Amino acid sequence: MKKKVKIRRSCIVILLLVVAAIIIPNLVISSYGRYSYDRLDPPPKVYCAILLGTSKYLPGGRRNLYYTYRIEAAKRLYDNGGCEKIIVSGDNETMQYNEPQRMRKDLLKAGVASEDIICDYAGFRTLDSIIRFKKVFGRQRGVVISQKFHNERAIYIARAYGVELYGYNAQDVGLRCGLKTRLREVLSRVKCVLDVELLHTGPRFLGKQIKV
Repeated sequence: MKKKVKIRRSCIVILLLVVAAIIIPNLVISSYGRYSYDRLDPPPKVYCAILLGTSKYLPGGRRNLYYTYRIEAAKRLYDNGGCEKIIVSGDNETMQYNEPQRMRKDLLKAGVASEDIICDYAGFRTLDSIIRFKKVFGRQRGVVISQKFHNERAIYIARAYGVELYGYNAQDVGLRCGLKTRLREVLSRVKCVLDVELLHTGPRFLGKQIKV
């Protein structure tokens, strides 16, 4: 009987530790939402913003609203004088899948000047994009453009590396369409804290500095 009680207590302790290991990183990263904003009234003006990439289309060919709303937010920020340059950072693993080029084309269509768009082809994940923002593009201050939950994680990474980063929040996607993304974000935040605080994970590629 005593052995069963001990096993039960051990299971409860392990369960509580697992729950804490998930909840605490999520709460910590959520607290960085205080550095992001939804409206332009006015935003912190910076020289350079970074637009985080995602696919334009979902499997099956449907439009990805996360992408659409980020492009719209980047255009608003640019038009309202919130930034002078936009770094489009995303995945470029294959010839057929090139997030930076796709974002560049859509920003050009929206009226952003060609010379004000800079492509970062090695933004394979958020951590890579943010560290490269500092180490490759030499930026110590900026605005990140994505949905609020994503901006919170980007800002956490940036400020851990000494970058004064703010977030301009693109319109979010409804829970029905965005549930899978939000569930993935829970675990992404756990991995993010491990990468920054314990593993000190660097980007996949750095390379030479690029003047913006």
